[in-house]
Amino acid sequence: MNEFDNPIVNQRFDPAQAITEQSQRRLFLKSSAAVVALFGSNFGFAQTAKSVWGAAKPFTFESVPLSMATDGIVVPKGYRWAVLAAWGDPINGKFPVISYDVINTPEQQAKQFGMHHDGCAFFPDQGSSNKGLWVVNHEYTDDGLLHPDGMKNWSLEKVRKSQAAHGVTIAHIQKDEKGSWQVVSGPYTRRITGYTPCAISGPAAGSQYLQTASDPKGRLALGTINNCANGVTPWGTYLTCEENINGYFVKKGKVSKEEQRIGINAKGFGYRWEEFDERFNVDLNPNEPNRFGWVVEIDPRNPDQAPIKRTALGRFKHEGAEVTLAKDGRVVVYMGDDQRGEYVYRYVSKNKYQPNQPELNRTLLDEGTLSVAQFSDNGEGRWIPLVFGQNGLTPENGFADQAYILVETRLAADQVKATPLDRPEWVAVHPTAKDVYVALTNNNQRGKEFPVNAASPRANNLMGHIIRWRPRQQDAANDRFDWEIFVLAGDPDNTDPNLKGNIRGDVFGSPDGLWFDQRGILWTQTDISSGALGKGAYARITNNMMFAADPVTREFRRFLIGPNGSEVTGVDLTPDYKTMFVNIQHPGESPSERSNPDKPKAFSDWPDRKLFSRPRSATIVIWREDGKPVGA
Repeated sequence: MNEFDNPIVNQRFDPAQAITEQSQRRLFLKSSAAVVALFGSNFGFAQTAKSVWGAAKPFTFESVPLSMATDGIVVPKGYRWAVLAAWGDPINGKFPVISYDVINTPEQQAKQFGMHHDGCAFFPDQGSSNKGLWVVNHEYTDDGLLHPDGMKNWSLEKVRKSQAAHGVTIAHIQKDEKGSWQVVSGPYTRRITGYTPCAISGPAAGSQYLQTASDPKGRLALGTINNCANGVTPWGTYLTCEENINGYFVKKGKVSKEEQRIGINAKGFGYRWEEFDERFNVDLNPNEPNRFGWVVEIDPRNPDQAPIKRTALGRFKHEGAEVTLAKDGRVVVYMGDDQRGEYVYRYVSKNKYQPNQPELNRTLLDEGTLSVAQFSDNGEGRWIPLVFGQNGLTPENGFADQAYILVETRLAADQVKATPLDRPEWVAVHPTAKDVYVALTNNNQRGKEFPVNAASPRANNLMGHIIRWRPRQQDAANDRFDWEIFVLAGDPDNTDPNLKGNIRGDVFGSPDGLWFDQRGILWTQTDISSGALGKGAYARITNNMMFAADPVTREFRRFLIGPNGSEVTGVDLTPDYKTMFVNIQHPGESPSERSNPDKPKAFSDWPDRKLFSRPRSATIVIWREDGKPVGA
């Protein structure tokens, strides 16, 4: 999701100091040792990865040319695609179907796929590549499309419909005899929305910071919203991540330092929920924002289990939750905080994952240590624990207890001097080498509000980059790691040296979605804002895209181009690699990021063309005509 109106909320740095440090950084970049650390020392990455790949080029498809960008899906020669499920399609594959004039009620929307598909996962039935559960996030709503007349005549009915279009869908999907994927009926089909009851667990549950008049125990929140990227646990549950939650809340009175740090203000993002749902009026309900901004665990095969907000993983603008295991079997979760100048976090569980005792895994995300990353200029890094009483997280510095640290995670990370990054988004872990990659989408305030540093070496970073690190001893629980910049995104044809980048392969900018398949292909997706596409630094790039990347050669090869105005986000594969699922979010998004209901097709009519009244976000399936694995 692009930010509607997200001002800088990290106040650690003086802008004048940032500019001074920028000039000092230029001297740093002239150092040969620094250049090696930033642009290609490898720290032994390639040696280990080569043993995994066994070949220089893991993918064989022909790159899709930039010139083929249209208001549609473009995939390589020999590939095909089809829509699996779009906003408004019935989650049981039957009814209720979205009406042409979108007059559906909130109750009907709660039985349909929500808006703006994002993170996702396929849960196969007993290892099957032909049927399973499809779980998909619905990040936010464009109320200009959701209602026939947009935000005119605003009402409680419209607020409820918007809330119903948020959250998560769990649906049964199956490949039919002709090879087409369909949404079908099944016992686990359900929607989780902006008002579904969610349990609150972990160290902050029940604390004074989460208690409200309607929930004095502080253990039951209504709804999950702004569901962005995701994660999947070894025990078969789904993690949905609440990102830009501040935009739904409005506070007219004086904003506290805690509210300012998460981005609460008097405007919000213009959802206007607070007009008819007092939960989102912070003047009346000051603790309600604290009940959002979490990683939420969902058991897709247990509809009787409420979603659980896991407070041990911290509260911030979660972009994703990448799960791996430490050498001793403890669970490790990597998480990005998607805003300019924010941080990367890691959670390590206290107890070990038990593959044969599933009941023991139910609390692994409740007891553990949350840390934040610090990237040093010499290519070394460390994880700093965010634990009460340690590293200055004491009452003398305003940190009353562990619950406060977890609710106000950003303030705690500020205190320990974590490294501010350029919009940390999806994190991906190589399936065998265990190297970790994080997408840093962009930051036009680098060098202004934030000093240039080794981890963010370009001022006015319009193009973004990807960092990777290797845990010491290749153990995800080790508090030390070695890091490098994997790629600086950019356009080699750009005349501005700061925008050229160092890509090997196809041009791209604003990396966002990252995901490794089990073969070791790094699938990379972009999120260039609709107002920037085809302009300025992105003059040659008119649509967002998806790439396959080789961790050894660092080649990026273009695999997919999305429709006009869309973001390409979310990806998964069936166990046999023969079907790929990809989400296309907000096709036809206007530069204002909210559509005009009188001209809903002004920028796109994908995917239905003349058959529907507006563009729709959707999951697509991709396969090879020759029946071989995708990408191979």
